[in-house]
Amino acid sequence: MKYSISDLEQLSGVQTHTIRIWERRYKALEPMRSAGNTRFYDDNHLLRLLNIVGLSKTGLKISQVCALSDNEVDDLLKEEIDKTLSSDAQFEYYISKLLNYGLSYNETDFDQLISKCILDYGMTSTYKNVIYPLLLRLGLMWRREHICPAQEHFLSNIIRQKMFVAINDLPLKSGHGPCWLLFLPEDEDHDIGLLFANYVLRLMGHKVLFLGAKVPFESVKDAVSNNKVAHLLLFFVHSRPVSDANEYLNRLSNDFKDLSIHIAGNTRLIEELQIGSNVSWFKSIEEFEDIIKGVQHVS
Repeated sequence: MKYSISDLEQLSGVQTHTIRIWERRYKALEPMRSAGNTRFYDDNHLLRLLNIVGLSKTGLKISQVCALSDNEVDDLLKEEIDKTLSSDAQFEYYISKLLNYGLSYNETDFDQLISKCILDYGMTSTYKNVIYPLLLRLGLMWRREHICPAQEHFLSNIIRQKMFVAINDLPLKSGHGPCWLLFLPEDEDHDIGLLFANYVLRLMGHKVLFLGAKVPFESVKDAVSNNKVAHLLLFFVHSRPVSDANEYLNRLSNDFKDLSIHIAGNTRLIEELQIGSNVSWFKSIEEFEDIIKGVQHVS
């Protein structure tokens, strides 16, 4: 696939002028040129840029990362994957086996094993100790080009199905009291984290209005105006320019001044945002559970 430098900015969150500086100073990327001498990039360029950004967060300088060979980058990514290994042998067994079944498109064995894990440990523990580490490992394997998008979609969709079943088994909160409005911005479609938040909130007795992925801003406003919403919850998963994310978050904060807004997701992005007084960032599932407990009395 061909990309312009503005496409790379949107997909990586690195601003155009920064990409150009990295190209000039460190030879980070070497763009190709069309017959008309227009610069363009391909999937390998995008993958390299994402790896430069990711590895720079491990403490390496940009100049050091850009000087690495492809094999050296791969070795460092392998080290990052090793960090996702569970210290609990049983959970690591589930992660490894589910990964193997998923990459071979073995739906029957994947379904049976994840169902057993949920039955033995419950959905909350399974998500924390198996599903979340599995998804992290998948992302790193994609950056090492060890899996293809089809395999990631296959795995994710089975996990989503299990989340829907678990949510469906919970009783609906009745009445007209305050509720949580859960959604993803209209350029976000990775909703597994949002589904888990939906499950945890319902499990703890809260009323939830779940809008799902790719929700236009005006639809959020309509849902708020027609319901007694006390909390907004959304995830920033994709990389994007900090300025774009700030603009979106500021709009939320200004338009919904009386609501508590909760965000999670891409740590590298969120830690650079200007967070308003009515916005909180939870960095872990445990922090999210603490937030829920803190507002239990109004739900």
